[in-house]
Amino acid sequence: MARADSDHRATVRALLDAEGRTYAEEAGIRLKDTPQPLYQVFVLAHLLSARIRADIAVAAARALFDAGMRDARHMRDATWQQRVDALGEGGYRRYDERTSTQLGDAADLLLDTYGGDLRRLREKAGGDADRLRSLLREAPGIGPAGADIFLREVQGAWPEFAPHFDDKTLKGAKRLGLPADPEALAGLVRKEDLPALAAALVRAALDGHVADDVRKTADETQGGSG
Repeated sequence: MARADSDHRATVRALLDAEGRTYAEEAGIRLKDTPQPLYQVFVLAHLLSARIRADIAVAAARALFDAGMRDARHMRDATWQQRVDALGEGGYRRYDERTSTQLGDAADLLLDTYGGDLRRLREKAGGDADRLRSLLREAPGIGPAGADIFLREVQGAWPEFAPHFDDKTLKGAKRLGLPADPEALAGLVRKEDLPALAAALVRAALDGHVADDVRKTADETQGGSG
């Protein structure tokens, strides 16, 4: 049991060393519990949930923010074509027209229902993750995958929803030989590292080379320490 725990910790250390950054960090979002960065993570979760490469979704989010669409009001006030152009600049061309419409409609809903402040959605959920998912999915373009991505990324700022490891993260854990149990995974890292671990596990789930390289590094570390 102690050996297994040691192996798991070595794997997690290697994983975080190689892939320990959140998708929000990649998109240039400095996440804290304030309206603008929370809204930006909401947009990023929307983009990441499509059948498109994660790096393209991140680039498209950056392009939207660079074009001034950093909060719900500016997203709503932008024209449909301005949103399409920003998405295209980020390489998000396959879904750009539909996504532009959805982003505008979702911004409308968030402004009308929560004044553009997702902390009010958090309060409405009352600490219930299923309720939060349901509320998120009321927004156009946010389905089950988008809601889970949002929860994975914000669990550091909203600790009542931690640990949040969805099916995609657990797939990555299995691929790495780690326990496919949220509480067991949470016990392998500091609380502040949960979002980075979740994102890293997703990368391991999506890319077998990531998992192979991490396991090789962990094995070498364990062999060297033996």
